[in-house]
Amino acid sequence: MLGITENLPPLNYQDDQGPQGFSVELLRLMAAQAGLNLELQVLPWARAVQMAEASANSVLFSLTRTPEREAQFQWVGPIARRRILIYRLASRSDLQLQHLDELGGARIGVVRDSAADRNLQAAGLRPGIELEQGLDDATNMRKLLAGRMEYITLLDWAAAWNLRQLQLPYDTLRAVMEQDAARSYFYGLRPDADPALVQSLQAALERLRRDGRYERLRLRYFR
Repeated sequence: MLGITENLPPLNYQDDQGPQGFSVELLRLMAAQAGLNLELQVLPWARAVQMAEASANSVLFSLTRTPEREAQFQWVGPIARRRILIYRLASRSDLQLQHLDELGGARIGVVRDSAADRNLQAAGLRPGIELEQGLDDATNMRKLLAGRMEYITLLDWAAAWNLRQLQLPYDTLRAVMEQDAARSYFYGLRPDADPALVQSLQAALERLRRDGRYERLRLRYFR
């Protein structure tokens, strides 16, 4: 079985030791539970999708399960909730945002061309004015801490992860709004994948949830 993913820490990413992250470690545990051999690759997303389409026993992750994608995969999961939140610094109690139309002259940091970026632009926010576009979450976090913007949009896991890299506690940030919390992350197998493989992986995941290993692993990445 070939697991194929992208850099989306802390769910999945590549470091000097190879593929890492919550979804990576969870898939390793699932494969071991199911008695399956597992090879892992971390690639740019477009290449990851192409490789998954070309590989019979591939598992693509971490996938947001949407109606548009429903028929494109056989689904195993959920891995974790996908909660994209708008945060401010906890120290900025003067900032009180409940609706985007209350933004005024404040700015929200967002990763350029991300789903959050597209959604905020669709809501009427303008790049370079209300939106401060950065290359990645780490860049935006540094800008927020330096006072170069008032708010930041992050997956809650990414918020915790990036603060940990800076040796800062999660309560350095305060969530003020949910931007998107309706979906979850899953593993996706090709539509023609062996249904027995899909069932085996789902059963392994459910076993890990029941015996506590899933929760212990989750707490290593997000408290």
